[in-house]
Amino acid sequence: MRLRVDLIPREELSFSDVVLVVDVIRATTTAAAFLEAGASALYLTPSIESARAFKDEDVILGGEVGGLKPQGFDLGNSPQEALEAQVGGRTVVMSTTNGTKAAHLAARSAKHVLLASLYNAHAAARLAHELATEEVAVLCAGKEGRVGLDDTYTAGVLAEFLQLMGQYELDDGALVALSTRRTYPDPLEPLSLSAAAQALKQVGLEDDVPFCAQVAKSPAVPLLVGRSGEALIFHRGTSQRSSQVGIPVVS
Repeated sequence: MRLRVDLIPREELSFSDVVLVVDVIRATTTAAAFLEAGASALYLTPSIESARAFKDEDVILGGEVGGLKPQGFDLGNSPQEALEAQVGGRTVVMSTTNGTKAAHLAARSAKHVLLASLYNAHAAARLAHELATEEVAVLCAGKEGRVGLDDTYTAGVLAEFLQLMGQYELDDGALVALSTRRTYPDPLEPLSLSAAAQALKQVGLEDDVPFCAQVAKSPAVPLLVGRSGEALIFHRGTSQRSSQVGIPVVS
């Protein structure tokens, strides 16, 4: 089995099998939190305008522009807010600057697309391993076209978990991600140093960073199941094994 890590999204990328999309600060962490809070479905749209087109009384709009909640949206892109939101049985429509665009890129060619973060890292890695037949790819959203330390570190954590489950042939991106993971024993350090965290600090939302730095706390893995217009539809994926058994501790 191959393990590949793409450190930034590029239009020419294509994927043959399973893709784990990572935007740890904050979109893929928030996506898992919405499903953990009981949302029935998660729609990821490529733009704020296309998200607004889904608005009705049964739909919650969540997302960000420049880190802040867009005008007319119900919620921002905070995983803490998502986990506490009253979304049980409802559809959440999300659009963010980096993460939702990376998911749309992966969905062009991949057989399976999952949204991964530190928060659901073990459950996401396990489901990816179960679904894959030839390759697991990790696609890092980065920050506005540049490599993100936070996403690279997260890719390294996912790579470590995947290696616990089977033998993988690693590409250079995976080796870079693993090296980054091993450089920082404490997940909060690389996340706090990242450009994404610094941008949140500028708008007073830095309290989300420690939440995003939690490792293997959630069993909720958003899995692409279909489309509706421009939106990608994600439901909570289910591993054949219990997602609460045998979760290793990253230290």
